[in-house]
Order: sequence, then structure tokens, then C-alpha cells
Amino acid sequence: MTSDGSGPVKGDAGFHTPVGSRRTFFNWATAGIAGLIGAGLAVPLLGYIIAPALKRRERAWVDVGGVGDVPVGEPKQLDYAMTIQDGYLETRSQKAVWAVKQADGQVTVFAPKCTHLGCGYRWAGEEKQFKCPCHGSVFGIDGQVLAGPAPRPLDRLPVKIENGRLMVVFEEFKSGSSTSEAL
Repeated sequence: MTSDGSGPVKGDAGFHTPVGSRRTFFNWATAGIAGLIGAGLAVPLLGYIIAPALKRRERAWVDVGGVGDVPVGEPKQLDYAMTIQDGYLETRSQKAVWAVKQADGQVTVFAPKCTHLGCGYRWAGEEKQFKCPCHGSVFGIDGQVLAGPAPRPLDRLPVKIENGRLMVVFEEFKSGSSTSEAL
């Protein structure tokens, strides 16, 4: 205390000057808590909005027809329509595959494009060969290269049979490569 009793002396241990007011502290605390709540709500919201754009195409099993529709030892082209979900975009697409049924009932399904440059090929029944009209590649009924510039056999698709229906996972493959690489 000063000699006149008016207040503490500057060197006194009980004397301190407040840095801010109580109102300033509560304003900062309220803004900090509101910021944390806002960030907590914004992260899931942004994830919900952005996730479809970052998601890869889902490859689902597609019904391409009845197994009974495919004759034994004779390839058949099976046409079907499928819905493709790519991010926010949903499109309906016409696709085709070649199915070959063996005598034991097993079915092999080939992608519809030549492995050389991706042209569509056809089955030449009289010659028992798949032929590509673009550059002359020729494939056997098992998909193996018999002639032409094709660098690898025909690409096989995953296949399963459920309740007499042929189910396929459609994939597109890189053309011109000696190894089978899905796009």
C-alpha cells in the first residue's frame, strides 16, 4: 500500500494488470467452440459430396442370358444392357460378350474386342474360328491366337452360373499389349 492508503505499490506481489477482459475471453472461447463444431459437420458433408466423384466404377455381376441358350461347342454372341454408375453419372450401355459352352457344362466368356487394336471380331462358323476383320487376327474356339498380329489370346471375363442364368463381370482390356490388363 502506498503511504496515503490509496492502493498497492508497483513492486507488490499481489498487483497485476489484466491482459483482456472477461468478455474478450468468452468471445474467443465461443468462436473456438463454434469452429470445432463447424469443422466436425463440414468434414462428413464434404466427404458425402466428393466421394462419388472419387469412387471407381463398380464391377457388378450382370445377367447375360440363360445357360440353356448357349449351344455346346458353338460360340454365341450374347447382347445385354447394363447400367454404369460413374461418380454422379449413370448411363445405360449396350454390351456384348461371346460365350462358349463345353460338353461338361462349363462356360467360357470372352470380351468382345480383339486384343490387337480393340476391333469387334465375329465367329466364322464354317471355319470354326473367331476372325477380326480389321487386321486379320484369327482365334480358335478356345480364344488362342491362330494367326495375325494379335499379341495375346482373347480376354476372358469372370463368369458364374446362378439358377441357370449366366452371370458375367464385364471388363474392358487394354489393346495391343502382350499381357491382359483391365482398364
